[in-house]
Amino acid sequence: MKKKKLITLGAAFLLAFSMTACSGGESGAAENTAEETVAETDAAETTAEAAESVTETADASSETSSEAETSSEAGTAGTEAAQAVVPTEDRAGNPITVPEEVDSIISLAPATTQILCDLGLADKIVAVDSNSPQYAEGLSEDVLQFNMMEPDLEQIMNAEADIVFVSNMSSQGGDDVFQPVRDAGVCVAEIPTSNSIEDVKKDVQFVADCVGMTEEGKALVDGMETVIDEVSAIGETITDKKTVLFEISPVPYLYSFGSGVYLNEMIELIGAENIFADQEGWISVAEESAVAADPDVILTSDNFSNEDPVAEILGREGWQNVTAVKEGQVAYIDNAASSLPNHHIVDALVEMAKAVYPDEYAGLE
Repeated sequence: MKKKKLITLGAAFLLAFSMTACSGGESGAAENTAEETVAETDAAETTAEAAESVTETADASSETSSEAETSSEAGTAGTEAAQAVVPTEDRAGNPITVPEEVDSIISLAPATTQILCDLGLADKIVAVDSNSPQYAEGLSEDVLQFNMMEPDLEQIMNAEADIVFVSNMSSQGGDDVFQPVRDAGVCVAEIPTSNSIEDVKKDVQFVADCVGMTEEGKALVDGMETVIDEVSAIGETITDKKTVLFEISPVPYLYSFGSGVYLNEMIELIGAENIFADQEGWISVAEESAVAADPDVILTSDNFSNEDPVAEILGREGWQNVTAVKEGQVAYIDNAASSLPNHHIVDALVEMAKAVYPDEYAGLE
């Protein structure tokens, strides 16, 4: 499998570890006509009764028409409301004011850049972080690039973007490095790294809402849910659960995760068990602990340390008695799909399902 050379999630988390986004029908005229028609003779009374009958019919027709128009207007308003969801705070809880028109965008997070490109907005992106071009398709070759960890705030402000999407990676020290940009009146939307599938869905929808594409964002989220439902339906039938080690980075700096991470949720969805599920979050792992856990399957998303990470694991010294190695149950999971918390995690979910349970998920597309 051909893999892109790009910074892995493991590298990013190791970096973070080291450093610690109406007509109401008017029936009055008809009623007045009926009243004026009332005469003193029996014939006139008969005429008045007829007129009143006509008036009642007109009233009923008018009310029906009014209700129909009101219902139609309500439906139209509802649709417009669904298409015009505008966030008032970002995913970090900061208050934001999103411009009415977003025609110029800066994205300083690869996961967000990929969402924007998949929404068809690559041509509106004027600047990105230096990693984004390796993940996202459709970006201009001369798009400005910034160091995610040390963004050039002056250049960002000079770009005059309508909105700037950032992650929490740029503020690992605790300070909001983008405060000067906010103070300059630019909408800065922060999207912290999400650790649950549900939050990933919210991130995708948030980005779409910010750029006036609520319905398109919903379509991306619906697509995620369809795949998740298909996988979980099969996963729930699996009783003989395999144990899995998912390596974000390999030895000697073995890095993985426990519970509270969307990748752990994905392992559980396919009907398997994470060998480190009893731990929490992203974790540095002692090699001895991984070997002792004796996983049935080893998955790796590393494409930075080794040209062939699967071959490296299969030939790893001291791992020859690990079940996954003995039985050749080692598989590479696309780095971009598994490491970027956006709608593409379901692509990795399918890869994981087929790698761990090839027979059960053989028919899954």
